[in-house]
Amino acid sequence: MQKILSYPISVLYYLCFGLTLVIFHPIQWVCFNLFGYQAHKKSVDYLNFFLLKCTNLLGTTYKFENIDSIPKGVPLIFVSNHQSLYDIIAMIWFLRRFHCKFVSKKELGKGIPSVSYNLRHGGSALIDRKDPKQAIPAIKVLAEYIEKNKRSAVIFPEGTRSKTGVPKEFAQSGLKILCKYAPSAYVVPITINNSWKMVKYGFFPLGLGNHLTFVIHKPLSVNELSFKEIMEQAECAVKEGIKL
Repeated sequence: MQKILSYPISVLYYLCFGLTLVIFHPIQWVCFNLFGYQAHKKSVDYLNFFLLKCTNLLGTTYKFENIDSIPKGVPLIFVSNHQSLYDIIAMIWFLRRFHCKFVSKKELGKGIPSVSYNLRHGGSALIDRKDPKQAIPAIKVLAEYIEKNKRSAVIFPEGTRSKTGVPKEFAQSGLKILCKYAPSAYVVPITINNSWKMVKYGFFPLGLGNHLTFVIHKPLSVNELSFKEIMEQAECAVKEGIKL
């Protein structure tokens, strides 16, 4: 019954979602080219605020736990499991004070109104997952950027989204580069739950009435721990918090 009901609601949702992307694309362009970084960031923040509001049509709600435990005024590396694109929308808005930049696949850097523009111009790293020689310097640039500007990088070490919520093995290379070139950073593990239920039927229709939770775990100092310790503790914290 829920799936049948979700068809007309999903149509309405996608109309609102697409319209929001189209409207904010020129807004981003104007903000970036005429007013610079801060104006562009503000436009991206509110783009994602309205995208979240679109998901409310689906009965989706969000909760972030322990945000106050995140260190301020230092570079941050958010390490999270990955269940759907709604992970990204929520993190950009609810963690907006930390200026989140993403390690993302290069395919997303073109063809999507608003999203592709932000990825190309907002400071994120676009990588070719089939070409490590390209990915390494791109992630290095991002690490140096957050180190210099005291901003944050978001990386999903699973490499791709989990379609069932079951976590995949974490890859080390991307996080290792971020830690190496942002030595004063804190690694902040985050566990995401229920995001996969938004797309449990695929991209159409969408799941209804889901409550997405984002749990912030204890920050780990890159300066004080070995990379092995950071990797093990971050992966353990993220995976232990996943509820299936």
